[in-house]
Amino acid sequence: MATAKVVPLPVKTAPEQLQSEKKWGAAVMRHGTLIVPSILLRAQARLLVNSTQMIVLLQLVEHWWTVESKVFPSMKTIATRIDLTPKQVQRTIDALVKKGLITKISRRLPHGGKASNEYKFDGLVAKLKAIEPDFEKARKAKIAAGKPGGLAANTD
Repeated sequence: MATAKVVPLPVKTAPEQLQSEKKWGAAVMRHGTLIVPSILLRAQARLLVNSTQMIVLLQLVEHWWTVESKVFPSMKTIATRIDLTPKQVQRTIDALVKKGLITKISRRLPHGGKASNEYKFDGLVAKLKAIEPDFEKARKAKIAAGKPGGLAANTD
């Protein structure tokens, strides 16, 4: 009978979590975090997303935990969180759909009633990937501008 070899796994610390607890406090951080790429916030104007649309989009993304996750918060839930009416949220979501940032899929209950819609973010992801090279170019230019000789001497 072969003996199983036990390999201890290294204990991973989460420096980001520790830093976030230092900034926000452990009690606040116990309620979870939302990871979104900074480019989403930096590109808000370029995506033609107003402030209401951005907060609704962030409310939807907050429910997207994994690539495979189904996202279906109710209009009422989002409306309550951000102090809008469900109709205002619906109009805002429709605008995000029209911009091609999200896809809205109707869901029906087994007895035929309506359930909350499901949302997908393929359009948003594709648009962020498409504009990322511009942001990378700007990042490199900023770094080059800060070096001796500035942009003229540091183009690569």
